[in-house]
Amino acid sequence: MTKILHIITRLDMGGSAQNTLLTCHGLSDKYEILLVHGLSRESNMSAAEQCIIKNGVAAAREKGVRFTTIGTLVRRISPIKDLLALLSILWLILKEKPYVVHTHCSKAGILGRLAAALARVPIVIHTPHGHVFYGHFNRLLSRLFLWIEKLYALFTDRIIALTNGEKEDYLKFSIGRPCKLATAHSGVDVHRYMRHNIDVIEEKQALGLQPNGFVIGFVGWLLPIKGPVHLLNALSKVWPEHPDVCLVFVGKGDLDVDLRTRALELKADNRVKFLGWRDDIETIMQIIDLLVLPSLNEGMGRVVVEAMAAGKPVVASNVGGIPDLVAHGQTGFLVPPADEDALAQAIVHLVNDPEQAKKMGVKGRLHSHRFSLAAMIEKLDAIYEDLINSPQKLLKFKPDAPGSGSTVITRPPESHSAPNLRPGHALLQEPTIEEKEVKPD
Repeated sequence: MTKILHIITRLDMGGSAQNTLLTCHGLSDKYEILLVHGLSRESNMSAAEQCIIKNGVAAAREKGVRFTTIGTLVRRISPIKDLLALLSILWLILKEKPYVVHTHCSKAGILGRLAAALARVPIVIHTPHGHVFYGHFNRLLSRLFLWIEKLYALFTDRIIALTNGEKEDYLKFSIGRPCKLATAHSGVDVHRYMRHNIDVIEEKQALGLQPNGFVIGFVGWLLPIKGPVHLLNALSKVWPEHPDVCLVFVGKGDLDVDLRTRALELKADNRVKFLGWRDDIETIMQIIDLLVLPSLNEGMGRVVVEAMAAGKPVVASNVGGIPDLVAHGQTGFLVPPADEDALAQAIVHLVNDPEQAKKMGVKGRLHSHRFSLAAMIEKLDAIYEDLINSPQKLLKFKPDAPGSGSTVITRPPESHSAPNLRPGHALLQEPTIEEKEVKPD
């Protein structure tokens, strides 16, 4: 089995981490998978969130995926820790000798790809899970990340965008040749959201919502990049005409206090519910009547697919990969980012026309199958196969003559697991995902 080493900065409830974990799980029947990650402490996960992650790790382990933790691999910029993380990753690659290194997100993408290049790994793949070229940082830092990606594209065999919109951004910014760019959406277990066996009125009452009121849902991180303040301001334009509309925020983040304060300023605290992080999003999707995602930048927006699978219309910003998901006028409406008037108008339109909202939900459910987990796994497998069977790779990494002393990895790669470890076991046994740290010898 070809060995593939995945690297991600943290395993948490974010879309990139969930996508990576599902990828490793789904491809483990065909490839030998090792997933390397940081301690994830920066995510400040609750006990319930940690339990879900541990269950996902356990399920992947049962399929043969191995896990290794690098304690110095952190999201924030830290020169000392970043150098130690680079050395740890390099040491691990030299020990494991994977044929493919697949990195995820910015920090792991920078350190992981550099270590892979130094170790002369035959195939290097990177999935950004949404770029940071605008919307996340100031102009100077955004430009720095842009130039880093331009440089790293030189020794990356494939950059996998989540959507065609993200891929077009890479082309627009001249990052990598077109032949190096591919698209594979973030797969969603759509069947999980196609449930009808709950009492919607009872669930609404349990959350303090009006049984027959119109419920707008926001599901995601409460961060500036997600635009929740713009949604709250837009609803201040909706409430004079529709006072029975309620807004539900599902998620946590830095803007939690600011949003609560803004709701009080608008005298709408009785119309805005903050549910915090939830592990029953499939139930929440049945309660809401409309999902709104007002992001300023978005790699894909998995929550959009989840809402469509639940049969709900969507109003979202026309940015990043969202236009790949939402068919404007058919499954929902797309509006300019940060345009609160346009956001309010789109919401009012669907509140006033429940029949159209229902039709959009039906079309969205059919459309959501294009973004299923199975479809993602099939696409990623095709990308791996294309690279592994590339004539250029076979020629470049052919076995050397006996006695040449070369350490170049050959294809097909052999298993180089640590002694006395069986497939499916961690490189070093770890009671939890945060208790083990790999350090270079």
